[in-house]
Amino acid sequence: MKIHIEIDCSAEEARAFLGLPDVAPMQRKLMSAAEERLLEAIRAMDTKALLDRWLPLSLRNLEQWQELWAQMAASAAGLARTKSAAAAKKS
Repeated sequence: MKIHIEIDCSAEEARAFLGLPDVAPMQRKLMSAAEERLLEAIRAMDTKALLDRWLPLSLRNLEQWQELWAQMAASAAGLARTKSAAAAKKS
């Protein structure tokens, strides 16, 4: 014997019929709290700190490598100037 029962009701009506709690107000509060925390985190975000976290160490090492070469070039330019000044004094 088969019995087929079809009930046409909304989710709220089924929840009330089965005695389940209405969690919609709690969900709204939770979502608004999560939204506030997310917006607060976005406002407080520091771009430099974010890039430091996102950039791999190899890119930061590349920047240091470029600085090293720039310092060596500046030293070489200063040394060349002192040599040319010494040569000018001799003549």
